[in-house]
Amino acid sequence: MLNSTIFNCNVLTLPKVHNRAGNITALNNSQDIPFDVKRVYYLYDVPGGESRGGHAHKELQQLVVAASGSFDITIDDGRNKKTVSLNRPNYGLLILPGIWRDLANFSSGAICLVLASHPYNALDYIRDYEEFIHMKLGYKKFI
Repeated sequence: MLNSTIFNCNVLTLPKVHNRAGNITALNNSQDIPFDVKRVYYLYDVPGGESRGGHAHKELQQLVVAASGSFDITIDDGRNKKTVSLNRPNYGLLILPGIWRDLANFSSGAICLVLASHPYNALDYIRDYEEFIHMKLGYKKFI
């Protein structure tokens, strides 16, 4: 967790099989994504102007996909920040443990699909930004 940076979080191109009747993307554990999926969830009907996320994880890895519509994810490793716009269902942002994330700018009808490496565990969350900075950098950051 302490070594992860935003530079280790990459947008992955997911397999896409094109057919005149429509496209399909199928994902295989540890082949198309670098972990075995233990949990799947999705965010939808996010009201305009609202944001989601606002936390980091100690062990959990995630692949975040815009299954429909678009949204932005700002990732933060305590030193650097980067905003990634997702708007295609065959691209996903890999987020490693120890990376703070905020999701915003959801388009109307957006669906944010999240594939997670572990089942839900409340103890894995870091929900306080100051605590996150302290764990990552070893000091308190005044914002």
